[in-house]
Amino acid sequence: MSRRPAPEHTTADAEGEVVVFLIGMRINRLWALHRWLPVFIAMPRMLRELGRDKDGGLLSHVLLTGSPRTYYVVQYWESKDKLYAYAADRDKLHRPAWAAFNRRARNGGRAVGVWHETYVVPAGGYEAIYYGMPPFGLAAAHGVAPLATRGGTGRERLSYGVPRAQAEAPRREAPSQAPAASEPGVEEGVPAGAE
Repeated sequence: MSRRPAPEHTTADAEGEVVVFLIGMRINRLWALHRWLPVFIAMPRMLRELGRDKDGGLLSHVLLTGSPRTYYVVQYWESKDKLYAYAADRDKLHRPAWAAFNRRARNGGRAVGVWHETYVVPAGGYEAIYYGMPPFGLAAAHGVAPLATRGGTGRERLSYGVPRAQAEAPRREAPSQAPAASEPGVEEGVPAGAE
């Protein structure tokens, strides 16, 4: 796949369900290097391991930083089953790294925090548009397609791959969660502090 920016509008060539996994860490005590450095260097090792295993299920990843103390990876997986299989495999790097982190945490190791989020998104629940970009994100994981092949609007792209009757059904909006006027601090539906 070319790493050159595409000269036209493109989209991700994903079909069906996509699996997105976010995992990261936050350095809580900067000077406790011995506590957070093992966590920091564990992820690149796991990514290299996954990169060598072409059947492992990791399609693509992006390393990001949210602040000088927060680092995370957005990962695109072939399936949730392959993600779970990697996480549980005792012969892979993840299990020993997770066990070591838990041992340090039990011994008062709050110098580093970790988190992850998993999203299993059905067809009709995602769309992507890229301009002047090399394959990135979902497109790096699933390939690039000309934008017009998926529709001219976000609504059309979101209904790509969804059965027609389901795509044409009106989407229900979430009911408004405005506070009742009888709640403390609320006058005529205006929350306290919003006056």
